[in-house]
Amino acid sequence: MRPSERSTAELPTTELPIAQYPHAEYSTSQQPRVIVVGLGFGGLATLKELRNRFSVLVLDGNGYTTFQPLLYQVATAGLAPSDVAYPARAISGKYGARFRHGEVTGINPAERTVSLADGSQIGYDYLILATGATAAYYGVGGAAEHARSLYTRRDAITLRDELLGRLDGLAAVSQAGRAGRAGRAGRLVITIVGGNATGVEMAGSLAELRNSALETAYPEIDPTQVEVRLVEQLPELLTPFAPALRRYAAAELAKRGVDVRLGTAIKEVNPEAILLASGETLPSDLTVWAAGVQAPSAAAAWGLEQGKGGRIVVEPDLRVRGQDRIFAVGDIAADAEQPLPQLAQPALQMGRHAARQIRLLARGEPTVPFGYRDKGIMATIGRRSAVVQLGRGRRFRGTIAWLAWLGLHLVTLLGNRNRISALINLSWRYVAWNHGGGLIVGDDQSGSPGPADPDGPTDSRPPGRDASAAESAARRRYTAGPGDGAGVL
Repeated sequence: MRPSERSTAELPTTELPIAQYPHAEYSTSQQPRVIVVGLGFGGLATLKELRNRFSVLVLDGNGYTTFQPLLYQVATAGLAPSDVAYPARAISGKYGARFRHGEVTGINPAERTVSLADGSQIGYDYLILATGATAAYYGVGGAAEHARSLYTRRDAITLRDELLGRLDGLAAVSQAGRAGRAGRAGRLVITIVGGNATGVEMAGSLAELRNSALETAYPEIDPTQVEVRLVEQLPELLTPFAPALRRYAAAELAKRGVDVRLGTAIKEVNPEAILLASGETLPSDLTVWAAGVQAPSAAAAWGLEQGKGGRIVVEPDLRVRGQDRIFAVGDIAADAEQPLPQLAQPALQMGRHAARQIRLLARGEPTVPFGYRDKGIMATIGRRSAVVQLGRGRRFRGTIAWLAWLGLHLVTLLGNRNRISALINLSWRYVAWNHGGGLIVGDDQSGSPGPADPDGPTDSRPPGRDASAAESAARRRYTAGPGDGAGVL
């Protein structure tokens, strides 16, 4: 029997004496103090469940929460960055919580305090870690330096700007009739590493950009000059899905002109190519890394037990191993007894469960183990093509699945403004791209390089790497600056 099918009465319990609450350091309320670190799916679910019951403080290094499932649409110029972001203070206040911008650098369980990067310390009665994850490179040489990840809003903006800059450079090269870099005559090769939902959706979106938007947005470029490749180490794509849906996704990508390479391991990534474990070298002007996630590097300084990928080890009730008042939820949490997919639904359910355990503990009652309820998974390949697998085994694909995917993602966006804007932009993308372009772009920096991005440089090439003046100028024009705006090209 699956854990989610067991009744509460059958589940073992964990005792903890009722908390003794010292004076509040961030609130005058006598309610127990709860700090939630991170405002992703897990953090948001926690806030909703704790609403008006505790004195809650949210800590996050960004002033906004990001809807990660649609970041690839931002990266491929289909949505504006603001479509997938919502102010952290607004959503925190909606659920009766306070927000503070800051990054946690240390945790002192004995004193029940967290330390921030600015040197301040904040006390808590209960702590929930919901920081999410970052890209995992699995020791592949050069991947961290030369591949682009897609886990934050900044990642998506950086990737979009480099993509459009390279397309503009390719257009300039094609106009002038000059040979491209590395001896390739006016070509752009994009490699996506990882055959999970993010990789498949990114590959499909890039293929549609090439097949539908290039003709009007970049008339100088022949679509055959742009190659989209998807590399997966396993023998199939989308392994959590049923075999029939995996095959359908691979066939749909191939139909869109994506070079799908299965059973292919990567040994090294460099600025112009990827080296396979077989010894073969494949050209790659832009490499996108979607192969896996790990805990953020800051977690190593928290003094908590870490498991595979640096994730925080939790007990069945989601408390961190060896800790009575610290919980971890979402991608940052690792439960050896119940491994979970790193998706939105597990994070949402874990966040709600952790909040409920805090309510139990505050009343002096025992906690209960977490049981995941599989509601299903979905992934889109492109216009009128998606795969959906529900928790009870129902599966469907094609147009109906695509409409279901589109509707669910629009509904779950935060804020009516975001929903309306995303609906308009996605409708324009799927209906009008091949009629008038409509690529979402960033601010024009007047030909000068923008300021350094917090997540890394926009151009990963080392100094002195040869490039045409047209390519360099084009790439600089698309560099995003602070408070990146959006317009329609």
